[in-house]
Amino acid sequence: MSDHRYYIVTDEAGAARALALLEPVFEDEGYPIATMEVDEDSGIWEASIYVTGDPDPAFREQVRDCLASGFPDPKIEIEEFGDVDWIARSLEGLKPVRAGRFLVHGAHDRGVVRAHDLAIELEAGQAFGTGHHGTTAGCLEMIERVMRAGPHGAAGSGPVLDLGTGSGVLAIAAAMLGPVKVLATDIDPVATRVAEDNVRHNRVSGRIDCRTATGFHSTAFGDAGPFRLIIANILARPLMRMAPDIRRHLAPGGSVILSGILESQRWQVLAAFNGQGLRHVRTLWRNGWVTLHLK
Repeated sequence: MSDHRYYIVTDEAGAARALALLEPVFEDEGYPIATMEVDEDSGIWEASIYVTGDPDPAFREQVRDCLASGFPDPKIEIEEFGDVDWIARSLEGLKPVRAGRFLVHGAHDRGVVRAHDLAIELEAGQAFGTGHHGTTAGCLEMIERVMRAGPHGAAGSGPVLDLGTGSGVLAIAAAMLGPVKVLATDIDPVATRVAEDNVRHNRVSGRIDCRTATGFHSTAFGDAGPFRLIIANILARPLMRMAPDIRRHLAPGGSVILSGILESQRWQVLAAFNGQGLRHVRTLWRNGWVTLHLK
């Protein structure tokens, strides 16, 4: 068995278009979908869907059919990873990323940490969320803005929820900014374990409770909430579906930070949350993605 990805080579607009076509078909089945710039000078991007197991011609045709409405005769490439931990390999060479005062880095880049940095050290693991994607970097910057607002921070002394925590980087960031308790949840138990490891490594385990939870069905949300700040870096469609639950678990006067949203999906997401009585405060734009702050 060999993990692999199906991908197309395109430009930035094409990558966003491919993501919008693949997301409604494959996201609920748990297949990671990603876009990345592979040649900045030439404007070359790839849009990929990652699959466990050996390549399947029928699945490849399904991907092709899904993209056909947006691409004339899409050429679906396959890359096999064999037994390589491809996530670990891809993270090994990533450069440190700055987002506001935060610096997200690996152990090999400890030397670049400056005196006043809020440094988050992550090692290659099986969960996504390293700060290199525009959504994670946007969330980090927005978390700092929101929690630094006011004399005691917008989160006050109330708890924080990191919904879909992945690597735990956003939960760690919130815990570094103030004396708050953070509930970090993910539907994937592997991600939860990775987040727990990263939380311990960054010495904030006393403030963060990592739980595996699907949607808002777990009792953990009721036990820890209501939340003064809810952070959800997921995808647009799940965010819109969860808008009523997010509002229900938000404390009066609380803030919501949302990301995983393409620029073209911004108004749809805002409409869903406006319908729940939340107002737009600020939008950050990063590489075709947006991060929203609502109250």
